[in-house]
Amino acid sequence: MKRNKLLISTIFLLALGLLLLSGCADDTPKNENDRLRVVTTIFPPYDFARSIAGEEAEITMLLAPGAEVHTYEPTPQDIIKIQDCDVFIHVGGASDSWVNEILKSVDTSSMEIVTLMDCVEPLEEHHEGTEHHHEEEGSTPHYDEHVWTSPRNTMRICDKITEAFCRADEEKAPVFTERNEALQKELNELDEDFTALIDAAPRKTLVFADRFPIRYFTEAYGLKYYAAYPGCAAEAEPSAATVAFLIDKVREEEIPAVFSIEFSNERMADTIAEETGCKKLRFHTCHNVTREEFDAGENYLSLMRKNLDALKEALY
Repeated sequence: MKRNKLLISTIFLLALGLLLLSGCADDTPKNENDRLRVVTTIFPPYDFARSIAGEEAEITMLLAPGAEVHTYEPTPQDIIKIQDCDVFIHVGGASDSWVNEILKSVDTSSMEIVTLMDCVEPLEEHHEGTEHHHEEEGSTPHYDEHVWTSPRNTMRICDKITEAFCRADEEKAPVFTERNEALQKELNELDEDFTALIDAAPRKTLVFADRFPIRYFTEAYGLKYYAAYPGCAAEAEPSAATVAFLIDKVREEEIPAVFSIEFSNERMADTIAEETGCKKLRFHTCHNVTREEFDAGENYLSLMRKNLDALKEALY
């Protein structure tokens, strides 16, 4: 998701004007209500932050529930929220080039910044399907930005978020630490359940009739996969060769289910299911949630446990 620098500069100037007109550019302390101001770009860090900070922080997610992350554009109000926060959490990578432009334009001297991709070992996007896209020699590698899809990565990420919270509000550090310890226990149990399920499974192959933003997950648990697109590629429709390739794989390996992800039109999954008689399942990547899911209190742990149930159908 590449951003136009001129557009970002224009938005920032509008935001600055709003600050001056509203009187927000005064010396009012950020912690006037004694709570951290935390801003996250998308749902996963928002969910991790609210689990760790609870009521001890005002947590804002810039991406609205139900919105498509890849079409998000920051507003002047969003830039003001970033400028005024104590802790800013974003993903990093090419999709967050707009974030880099904004951070260059605001005072970050008293701001804790957590970049999820800096918390883990990044992996390059890889496409295991019919159409392989080889990088030209010397070209910049494309790293998969969906680092949270592995619970093991999420444990590292939550530790880094906790450290940032503790630096930003030392008095409440024991509270943040205790809550993170409880969260780490749940994440560890989730990891153990995925490990036990997959280790015992008679199959180790997933078929994604969709984009494939879970490379970190498959790497963590030793799964093989076939997918229509790498990462969150921008292609609108798969080629006929891709559809035929995935249909053949489902038939050859007698794979019982094909996956799509959230906010997908599911047309390709429908086609493969109709052609092969396999089930159609969802793997929720936690990019974002619908408004209904958000209001119902769905979180990373609950969504990943639904993925655990889906894998029981796909691998057994």
